[in-house]
Amino acid sequence: MQQQPESDRRYPFMREAIRLSEENMRTGKGGPFGAVIVKEGQIIARGYNRVLETRDPTAHAEVVAIREAAKLLDVFHLEGCEIYTSCEPCPMCLGAIYWARLDKMYYANTKEDAAAIGFDDQFIYEELDRPVEHRRLQSVQMLRDEAQQAFREWAANPDKTPY
Repeated sequence: MQQQPESDRRYPFMREAIRLSEENMRTGKGGPFGAVIVKEGQIIARGYNRVLETRDPTAHAEVVAIREAAKLLDVFHLEGCEIYTSCEPCPMCLGAIYWARLDKMYYANTKEDAAAIGFDDQFIYEELDRPVEHRRLQSVQMLRDEAQQAFREWAANPDKTPY
């Protein structure tokens, strides 16, 4: 991948994500991951990996930053925002980035770099490609007919807020 000129306006944002990853890793609160969300050239949210600190397996840097930005802006979509993350996101965080509808993502380390230090998500990518019945996580569908009622009501509700 081609490096941008040192004068690139995006460098300070990525450097802040990297700084957060280093600071967090040194405190022992979680892994070496940091993220910032930028809107109109300003950092509006910061996140670092808080898995160990909170005992929350979803408290990855990107998810923490997305939650902070959404709360600050009082929205559930982050159009008009960009995310800078110290590492290529895991499948969960990448899904959260898509769901948040961020305009663009920048990352520093690759998923291969993360795998080299013990954060290997390749098994998740492989699992997602398998049919449900062949995945390691045993999954059993049940009571679909009953669950369909909520879906019918949602589909028929003219006052719903789509997202």
